[in-house]
Formats: sequence, C-alpha cells, structure tokens
Amino acid sequence: MTTLMIQGTTSDAGKSTVVAALCRWLARQGVSVAPFKPQNMALNSAVTVDGGEIGRSTALQALACGLEPHSDMNPVLLKPQSDRGAQVILCGRVHGNMDALDYHAFKAEASKSVMAAWQSLSQRYDVIIAEGAGSPAEINLRANDIANMGFAEAADCPVLLVGDIDRGGVFAQLVGTLELVSPSERDRIAGFVINRFRGDPALLESGLRWLEDRTHKPVVGVMSYLQGLLLDAEDSVGLTGVNGKGGLRIVVPCLPRISNHNDFDPLRLHPNVELLFVAVGRDIPPADVIILPGSKNTRHDLEWLKAQGWPAAIQRHLRYGGHVFGICGGFQMLGDTVADPDGLESAPGATKGLALLSMTTRMVAGKQLRNVQGMLHLDNRGVEMTGYEMHNGVTTGSALQRPLIDLNGRADGAISEDGQVMGTYVHGIFDRPDACSALLTAWGLKNAESVAVDYPQHRQTQLDRLADHIEQTLDTAWLRRVLGLEDRVGRTNT
Repeated sequence: MTTLMIQGTTSDAGKSTVVAALCRWLARQGVSVAPFKPQNMALNSAVTVDGGEIGRSTALQALACGLEPHSDMNPVLLKPQSDRGAQVILCGRVHGNMDALDYHAFKAEASKSVMAAWQSLSQRYDVIIAEGAGSPAEINLRANDIANMGFAEAADCPVLLVGDIDRGGVFAQLVGTLELVSPSERDRIAGFVINRFRGDPALLESGLRWLEDRTHKPVVGVMSYLQGLLLDAEDSVGLTGVNGKGGLRIVVPCLPRISNHNDFDPLRLHPNVELLFVAVGRDIPPADVIILPGSKNTRHDLEWLKAQGWPAAIQRHLRYGGHVFGICGGFQMLGDTVADPDGLESAPGATKGLALLSMTTRMVAGKQLRNVQGMLHLDNRGVEMTGYEMHNGVTTGSALQRPLIDLNGRADGAISEDGQVMGTYVHGIFDRPDACSALLTAWGLKNAESVAVDYPQHRQTQLDRLADHIEQTLDTAWLRRVLGLEDRVGRTNT
C-alpha cells in the first residue's frame, strides 16, 4: 500500500480537485485507489454507505474512484455552528460540540481515530490519495496536528504541495511554506503542482527553473485554469453573484451557516435558470422562486433572515404569485416555531418561524442520516427522485398532511393548499433531471423537461475531464514512480 498526500499552500488552492483528478486517473488504469481526508471543516457533507457522514468533497473523490463513500475516508469532520464552535463528527457519527480551544486539546485523541481509519483503508486498497486541510504552514495549529504534516509524518508518506497561481504570488506561497515547516517535513515534500494557470506556459519557464534550483524539488506539473468546472465544493466560497442567464429567476439567501449548498449546482448549470445568492446587506431582488437552503444553525440563521428583512420580502413575493421552497433547515423555517430545548445547535430556546406552513420543529438528539429514494408528487403525478437526509429536527403539524414526497411509504415535506409554498428534508432533490424539471415546471418554467440537466452524469463527465488534464499536464511517470506503480498490477476497485 502506498499513500500520497496532497497539501496546499492555502485554503482553496485546489487540493480537493487535484485529489479527485488523481483518483479518477488511477481508477481508469485499474488501480485500487481510495481517497482520505484526516480532518475536514465543512458544512457540505454526504451520507456514507455505512450510515455515517463525511465531507462532500471526499464523497466526490470516492465517486472518482468508483466507490461508495465510507466514513473511514474522512474520520474527522468539523461543522461550524458559530464563529468559535463546531459540531465534531468522529468516524461518521456526532461526537459532540466543541469550541476551538477544546477541540485543539481533543486532537491528540482524535488522531487515534484518524490513524485507525487510514489503516483500515490501507488494508482494502493499494493506493491512498490523502488530502490536507488549509495549509501546513499554519504554525499556530502545529501542536497535535492531524490535518497536514502531523498525519504525513505518522503515516510516513510523501507530500505533493499545490499552489494557486491565479491568486498571485505562487512562488512566495511555495517557498514560504517550505521555510515554515520543520526540516523533516520539508524533506517529505516530494514536489510541487502549480494550479489554475492562465496563459502561455512558456512565460512560466524561468520561474519554474528558479523554483527547482532554489528548492531542489521538481515541479511535477502546471495545471490550467479549467473554465466551467463545477463540482461539489467544501464550503461557501464564491456563492455570491449572479448566474447571468434568462428564464426563471431563483433567489437564495446566503445564510451565515448555509449547509449543503451543492444542492443548487444543478440549477447553476440549467440554461433557463438565473440563480442569485443574496449576501448580507444586499437588496433582495424580485424573483420567481425564493429557496431557503439548509442551515447548520437554523434558529441563528432564522434570526439573520429577520434582521435582513426577508420575511416582509417573502410575504410581498407571495402576494405577487411567487413560490417559496425550503430545504432541510430552510423547510423548518417555514413553520410556526423552531425549538431547541437541549441546545443541540445553539443556546436552548425557541424561535418563531415564518408561519408559512402550519407545523413546528423540535431539535432532538440523534441525527437522521440516510440516502433516500421515492416519488415527488406534483400536479397529481409522481416523478422518481433520490437524495439524502441529514438533520436533527422532528417536524409535526397539519401541513404535513399534504406531503411533497413519498419515500417508499414514508411521507416527507409539505405543500401549501395554494401550491406556492413547499418544503422537504431531502437534500439533492434537484440532482435527477426528471425531479428537477418537475419542480421548475411547477414554478412556472416552460419546456423545463427539454433542457433538463443530468447532474450525476455531469459529475462523471467533469471527473473524466480532470483525469484527462492530469495526463496532459503532470509528469505521470513521476507519479507512477512515487506511487510504486511502475511494475505492479494491483487490485482494482469494484
């Protein structure tokens, strides 16, 4: 078994993309490969085959390998609930809520779970492509590190360091990182990848030679800026702005603790949907549909909505015939009350909802985690849908007597009597083209089925595009040598 770790000079340097690209490149050659991220901090997550929860980007990397996501692939997931605290997911299950200082002390214990998960994967796969978090040069976080060099040292694996040239200063990023890590960690960095380059590669040649002469480490490749690349992201970077197309306008408030915003990726791609995320302090524009997204702190984000003037805007929107849709936490907000008596997400208490559906929600211990399939019921016809549930809340009330979805005999969601307000606990509801088209048609889009977006196929196509790019831009002979694949035929992923 061989492990190669991809670390980055900064957050969003492209580590997740490089790992996904390498995983698909190796899987296409018949190599038995799996992804691994020791520690992740993200509000985008996925349900695993063993009933756990991991970061969404790691689940995508599993897909690149042809695997079902497993909790071993991301043993520590931190889901921020405030500026100083997060829910800690350990081995796929909720371990508890911790503030930053408590978690820093807990890392020594968490490292045992990290190494056990890595060893378990190592017994099942020939190659592990591991991903760091943030930067290994964050010297204030070096003690008991499990996210970057701490894991690499414990696993005794080489590191490929990725820098983002599109941000500028990539040579300073790479050399500065080397200066700030320890001598043994510096020796562990086997090479560099420069990511998101635009322009003529010849313009980089002198810089690449300088970098290699100074560091005595190879530049394994320069990856181009890939226009139009859209794959499941870890966090909410870049959510603001307009997807500038005509047709149905959908507006989404960019909640402070927005979760699983990858729900909206199929709508971003739809040629007849204009998707607009509205950040704090921005005017709320006219829209055909307002979608309230998932939230890791529903009551806090509900108060934020009120402070930003959304309730009045929603009422005005409904008076003019608009539609409102809620997903998970956004669905809970549509009711009369959201109560959290045990303080699972924030301080104990209850918050008045938007009172658009006659129902109440109570947060209870024991997160519901399941992949689901069923039938979406709109206009007296059923449409097949798939998705996943990930929530603590239990919702009751008369609104649930008009469910939106039948999950093989279990009702989910609600539709108002006039059909203007809908909600569901199911994430990923737009992924299947038939389900997405049915919802868009109900909201007024004409000929929605003729331009449906098959998002599962889109994922596969983009992963193949990344693997092709690896072949074109990286030194694949160097990669095979580092991974010990020159003369070895290993197990294949099935």
